[in-house]
Amino acid sequence: MILPDGRPAYCSNILQTGDLMSQIELVWGAGPSARYEAIANRFRPIFKRIAEGALKRELDRELAFEPVRWLKEAGFGAVRLPVDKGGQGASLPDLANLLIELGEADSNVAQALRVHFGVAEDILNSKDEARRERWFKRIAAGEYVGSAWTEVGNTSIAAFGTRLSEKNGQFVVNGAKYYTTGSLYADWIDVGATGPQGEEISLFVRTDAPGVKIVDDWDGFGQILSVSGTTTFTDVPVAREEVVLDKDRFKYSAAFYQLYHLATIAGIGRSITHDVARAVAARSRTYTHANGPRSSQDPQILAEVGRIRGAAYSAGAIVLQVAASLQRAFEARFAGDDAAEERANAIAELETAQAQTVVTNLILDSATTLFDALGASATRKPLGLDRHWRNVRTLSSHNPRIYKDRIVGDFAVNGTLPPYQWRIGQPAAEPYSSVA
Repeated sequence: MILPDGRPAYCSNILQTGDLMSQIELVWGAGPSARYEAIANRFRPIFKRIAEGALKRELDRELAFEPVRWLKEAGFGAVRLPVDKGGQGASLPDLANLLIELGEADSNVAQALRVHFGVAEDILNSKDEARRERWFKRIAAGEYVGSAWTEVGNTSIAAFGTRLSEKNGQFVVNGAKYYTTGSLYADWIDVGATGPQGEEISLFVRTDAPGVKIVDDWDGFGQILSVSGTTTFTDVPVAREEVVLDKDRFKYSAAFYQLYHLATIAGIGRSITHDVARAVAARSRTYTHANGPRSSQDPQILAEVGRIRGAAYSAGAIVLQVAASLQRAFEARFAGDDAAEERANAIAELETAQAQTVVTNLILDSATTLFDALGASATRKPLGLDRHWRNVRTLSSHNPRIYKDRIVGDFAVNGTLPPYQWRIGQPAAEPYSSVA
């Protein structure tokens, strides 16, 4: 197939042609499993539809209720569930690759579903059969879960200010959360809280429960449609069976949530590749000191485009390697060997840390290099090309990457394992320091 601009279709991707081509045909490499193409083809028409409206949504600040609904109706949120429970039985590498494709279409939509997939992962790992069955049915029915964990202000790093208490014989939760990503699109909210005895817990309430108020006041410069604003809880009723001790949730959660960001960032890398290739192919203006009559024939411009595509390819390959380490951690959960499970979790966290700065740097650099390939006219606001850098920069500010090289180096030199979980807040006490 030859595209209208004269290029062969194998140089394109699914967002540039009407065809749904395989990952190998798109030169992104083989999928993570023999089943991957069959699973992905179920969702690719929706990804394509989401991509077609992504720029308009970004420019108009139009929230992504419709794209999220399309994914719900297609069963995307249940993709990790076993087939006999209404899912696709996808592996973690399969999920990561799907998230790369969704992140390519619209990184806002991908991020909005982050906690949902984390909850689904937690349910898959749960030993509580009643909880598993209850949540399998909800997820298979298309119900989605949003986030309410991070607190702002003077809250302690050691405990949440959001608290579960008992009132008139009923559990209720009170508190306020920020960065409540995806909750405005969701049916349920996963809430981090402090229990009646000071224990660390999480609990689940419906978004339409009395006393829940969700406000889209996220004012960050990137991921502006991920509805990462404020949610408050005022005497919200909580069912006793929806309260879970933190220690009973899945052990590789820190690695999972960071892998999710890396997959979304890798997807943005593919979106950059698409945008820059299309723009270079269409560009007719050139410079007196250029190397060809058109940008599409200028070796230096082509080299920049090639570097951007190579970065996206490499980021995707790294993400799949990390996802394989999480798959091993998932499988270790059921092997009955606590020491092996702990090792697998630590390795997954370290592999994720090793990948974080590399993947982020690759795609942040691409988000800048695309302007070198296109010139000043590419900075026009209606083109929205700045969104790529803004979105990558915002995503990579979670779980700060500046600490990751140190953590990896400390392991390499001293064998120090990474912390099990990440929290943000005021320290319990000022750290001791001395001056020599």
